[in-house]
Amino acid sequence: MTDQYCVIGNPIAHSKSPEIHPVFAAQTGQDIAYGRCLAPLDGFAATVRDLVAQGYKGANVTVPFKIEAVAVATQLTERARAAGAVNTLSFREGEIIGDNTDGPGLVADILRNAGVTLAGKRILLLGAGGAARGIMLPFIEQGPRSILVANRTRATADSLVAGFSGHAVELAAGGFDDITGPYDIVINATSSSLAAEMPPVPASAFAKGTLALDIMYGSAPSPFMVFASEQGAETRDGLGMLVEQAAEAYLVWRGVRPQTGAVFNKLRP
Repeated sequence: MTDQYCVIGNPIAHSKSPEIHPVFAAQTGQDIAYGRCLAPLDGFAATVRDLVAQGYKGANVTVPFKIEAVAVATQLTERARAAGAVNTLSFREGEIIGDNTDGPGLVADILRNAGVTLAGKRILLLGAGGAARGIMLPFIEQGPRSILVANRTRATADSLVAGFSGHAVELAAGGFDDITGPYDIVINATSSSLAAEMPPVPASAFAKGTLALDIMYGSAPSPFMVFASEQGAETRDGLGMLVEQAAEAYLVWRGVRPQTGAVFNKLRP
């Protein structure tokens, strides 16, 4: 029988996940079907229960349900607990297992596709919301020299950093005025690119050879990417992260991690 999966969100028509997973399935010789599932804004938990009842094997979760998915899960992986958000659900033996593959997907994109190591690097993380929280543990595990979390609201950055204390990595929090660079890697995890705006990061954060990565993606470079490029940085958007987090979710579900190159080329010829 064909194993059923889907991505749950609201809205959901824009999701590229149904274009990604069938390629993975063909590549790995596995029989799965993957679709979109529009959940009512007040009906996420009921939607998940319905999918379980229908015999689905799992689901991806996108906005605005990643936080709510934490409460729906009966078990959480360590990285989901650290992120405080779930983007991958597995339905196994009566359990709903919540995982988060966003951070590992970003790490994989940087290491494998951009060819940049994180070990020993000075990292600037812009933003302290859910996206930034999902990034922290996977980044810390790579052994960078330091991570500065900069956010418009300093208290939010302080809270995020406090949640990851105890690791053998120098962690600091600050406002955008506290940024002194340059940094080896700058990650824009704010929502600024959704509104085609530039986060208030100074030019001094960048230098020639800095990797500036915006976790959002689109048909044109974001204002953040344009600005970073003008300072001599190498820029990258979030499409690679999207594809790599999908591959990580496929590994969680199917026990094999597919190659991502063909999917990346399909989405961006």
